Amino acid sequence: MARALPPIAALLLLAAAPLLSACGGPAEGALDIAFVDGGATVDNPDPARDLRLTSAASHMRAATETGLVTLNAAGEVVPALADRWIVTEDGLSFIFRLRDGEWPDGSDLTAESVRRRLRSALRRLDGTPLGLDLRSVADVRAMAGRVVEIRLAAPTPYLLHLLAQPELVLVHEGGGTGDMVLEQQGRAAVLVMRPPAARGLPEQADWSDHVRPLLLRPMTIQQALAGFDEGSIDLVLGAGIADWPLANTGPLSRGTVRLDPVLGLFGLHVRHAEGLLATDAGRETVALAVDRAALIEPFGIGGWTPTNRMVAPDLPADPGLVGERWAAVPIAQRQAAAALRIARWSAANGGQAPRLTLALRRAPGLDRLFDTLAAQLATSGIRLERVAADAPDADLMLVDRVARYGAPEWFLHQFDCGVQRAGGLCVSAADALVAQAQAASDTAGRTRLLAEAEQALAQANVFIPFGQPIRWAQVRSSITGFAPNAWGFHPLPPLAEIIR
Repeated sequence: MARALPPIAALLLLAAAPLLSACGGPAEGALDIAFVDGGATVDNPDPARDLRLTSAASHMRAATETGLVTLNAAGEVVPALADRWIVTEDGLSFIFRLRDGEWPDGSDLTAESVRRRLRSALRRLDGTPLGLDLRSVADVRAMAGRVVEIRLAAPTPYLLHLLAQPELVLVHEGGGTGDMVLEQQGRAAVLVMRPPAARGLPEQADWSDHVRPLLLRPMTIQQALAGFDEGSIDLVLGAGIADWPLANTGPLSRGTVRLDPVLGLFGLHVRHAEGLLATDAGRETVALAVDRAALIEPFGIGGWTPTNRMVAPDLPADPGLVGERWAAVPIAQRQAAAALRIARWSAANGGQAPRLTLALRRAPGLDRLFDTLAAQLATSGIRLERVAADAPDADLMLVDRVARYGAPEWFLHQFDCGVQRAGGLCVSAADALVAQAQAASDTAGRTRLLAEAEQALAQANVFIPFGQPIRWAQVRSSITGFAPNAWGFHPLPPLAEIIR
């Protein structure tokens, strides 16, 4: 029988009391972190309801709750509630051995209790792109007392990376399962480390001397960078191309601006098949007119790679079945061809130049992006106008999204007809090909079907790719536990550790 224990959160907050001011002010000695992704409040969202997470919410959920596995600072999958696992030779079974320990309320950490919570987490993802990523999961079984098996209908090489996502945390009613516990302080939050035993580690008498609290605050990019310059902020997270013009990349910054080499989607999603955008050829005309390399040139970001592909090129398992579109055609020739098409379209539509609207919020980097894009399209005779980011009738919307794992399925699932909540054209035939690929038992068949799905979406021109997304952080040189990675995700627990 599990012995009753006081809630771990209450014990930790009591132990952390000296760190918190009596009036609810910031924690003394804390590492100050500002999140700037849209200015969202820093809170502890309910994992059972909130699936569309901001960067701040994702980081806090991963710190205060955990799943079978998690991500480390380098973006690699590491043990969490499961301390080891094996994959069967056919790739159809992942078997996890749970670590010794208990849930936060003192109840036993058993295979059956994990099975129930994992099934619940999977059900919550129905109707989302992550749910599509996980549809090969056929069953979750409790085997021996601490052994859980996930059975698959077809091999899913990226399953571990999916299980490490914040949406797949295993929520326990008796308290958080993550390495840290959160204390809300208005719009800010203080996170403190749990004792080693609660994190599945050996007991350590002086453990609290080697960790520090984290103070998380939601800020605008201007506030965050001003605080960084004056020394009140140690780390700025959640910044992207919208904020890049404000980054301090000069000689005095001493390398504090760190770019994440992220994978993902960055380009225009067509929302309405009307006017010039009513046909595949019309949408292709817009894609032809975009000079992708010149689009990012005003930002001065070295190493950025443009692409015409929907799926990021050169993924680890990319067999090369899909190449760059128009790779042998110079940009001047492409733009001339687009101008000729526009002239013909205008002549057939009363002589008026086509007018397109782009939903885009106001920000320094997005202002620069829009001005360059509008000038490029204008050279081919297309008039681009900017409307509010939430305008429902906009012809185009900017997609700026970091991938969760490095496989074609993630990219293709973003355009699935069943998960289009913000509007946007889709191709049901491509969705069917992706579903067939996920059900395929052989690698060659799977790869061929995914390539056909990408080609179907490219031919329909529902998305106009620019290249890889841009994510960056401002990091004080003294900080340890931070590492740029392909997912733009920086776990909080390593940042709380003090290197001895």
